[in-house]
Amino acid sequence: MLNEKIIGELQKFIDHYFVLKTFNISEDIAHESMYNEEIIDFIENKRKPSLQKLLFDFIDQKGATDPEIYHKAGVDRKLFSKIRSNPSYRPRKNTIISLALALELEQEETDTLLNSAGYTLSDSETFDLIIQFCIKKKIYHIHDVNQALEHYDLKPL
Repeated sequence: MLNEKIIGELQKFIDHYFVLKTFNISEDIAHESMYNEEIIDFIENKRKPSLQKLLFDFIDQKGATDPEIYHKAGVDRKLFSKIRSNPSYRPRKNTIISLALALELEQEETDTLLNSAGYTLSDSETFDLIIQFCIKKKIYHIHDVNQALEHYDLKPL
């Protein structure tokens, strides 16, 4: 017995082809239209908030000001302004990590912020493991994190 979802998809399929035959629409155009609708639906249902939105939501949640955060993160005012004003701008991974530390984000929040820009903290990279360790131990001061990175001969934030 077919479930309701399959029957619904079958009905859409039949309706779709009924429209094709009634209006003599080519199948290629109809398939393209059908796939475009599916893609749009998929994107709308899967899309997460942008880096810009998440970052400024975190700043608001912490009750901090923009200058407090970018100074604490060691981020230039111009760069921070670019992040704020250009929703499609994607800063470097180290910049986002510095901002996460300045905001004193937990691991899950940091992962969410990094993921919003297409980055992740890897369990295979020493640099990333040091960052994860510092977050877990609530070591948020950039100078202290940089000391840990330099101890392992890694480039500081």
